[in-house]
Amino acid sequence: MACSIGNAFRCSSDTLRFAPRQQCSSRLNPNPSSFLSFNSSPILAQNLGASSSSLSRRTIRARTKMAASEASINGSNRMLVFVPPHPLIKHWISVLRNEQTPCPVFRNAIAELGRLLMYEASREWLPTVVGEIMSPMGPASVEFIDPREPIAVVPILRAGLALAEHASSVLPANKIYHLGVSRDEKTLLPSVYLNKLPDEFPKNSRVFLVDPVLATGGTIMAAMDLLKERGLSVQQIKVICAIAAPPALSKLNEKFPGLHVYAGIIDPEVNEKGYIIPGLGDAGDRSFGTETHWVK
Repeated sequence: MACSIGNAFRCSSDTLRFAPRQQCSSRLNPNPSSFLSFNSSPILAQNLGASSSSLSRRTIRARTKMAASEASINGSNRMLVFVPPHPLIKHWISVLRNEQTPCPVFRNAIAELGRLLMYEASREWLPTVVGEIMSPMGPASVEFIDPREPIAVVPILRAGLALAEHASSVLPANKIYHLGVSRDEKTLLPSVYLNKLPDEFPKNSRVFLVDPVLATGGTIMAAMDLLKERGLSVQQIKVICAIAAPPALSKLNEKFPGLHVYAGIIDPEVNEKGYIIPGLGDAGDRSFGTETHWVK
C-alpha cells in the first residue's frame, strides 16, 4: 500500500513498482528500498544498480561512497523517508506494537529493529580503505571501514538507548554521544536535560540521530538544532526511528530539507496527548519497565 503526506495523510492500494537500475561510478550492492518524497505525493521505490570497479593492488587509499538511490537525489532539496521493505523489520514492528509484549522482549525487539535500520542507512555511506593483504591462500584485495573516521551515534534518552543498543555490532568504528530530551506532558514542549555532544563535530563527520518515535516533532527538532549548531550539515545527519507520523515529518521537511529519515513504519495519526495512533505506546517506559503513564 502506498501512502503520501500532504495536507492530509492518505493511502491508496497502488502496488509499489521498482524503477530501472541506475549506475554509479563506485561499486554498489543491490538495495531495494522504498522512500517517501515530500515534494511529490507518491511513495517511490527504487532498485539500486550494481557496477564493478577494479581495485588498485598494493595501494591503500580512503574513499567515501554513496548509494545510487541517495546519490541520484542528493542535489535535490527534498526530505526523504526511507521505509526498508524487509520482513524482519515488519516482524519487529509487530512485536513492538503488541501490548502484551513484556519489557525484556520489547527492548530486544527495538534493539534488533535499530540494528536493521542502521544497517540500511549505512549502506554505501561509510568511509572505507581499500588495499591488499595476504590470505592463507595468497594475496587478496580487501576493503575495511576506515577507523580514522568513526560514525557518531546520538541516541536521544531514554528510549534512544534501546534503539541504538546494537550500533556497535553494525558499525565497526563509532562514538556515542548521549542527548537527554524530555517532553512536558501538558505542553508537549521539549526540554534538554543532558547534553554530551562535542562543542564542534569534525569536518567530515557522519551522524546517526536515534529517536524511536517521531510524533509531534518537538524532540527531534530540538536535537537537530543542537547538531546544526555544532557544525553539521543536513547531509551529514541521518535520523533513525522505529515509527514516525506526519506532524513530525512535516516539521522536519520544512526546516531541514534534504534530510534522510529511516523509519520502520509510518503511522497516520497523533492524538491530543502527543502519542502516535496506533503506534506502540511510550517506547521509554516499555523498554525499561517504568510507569506506563501513557495508558488510558
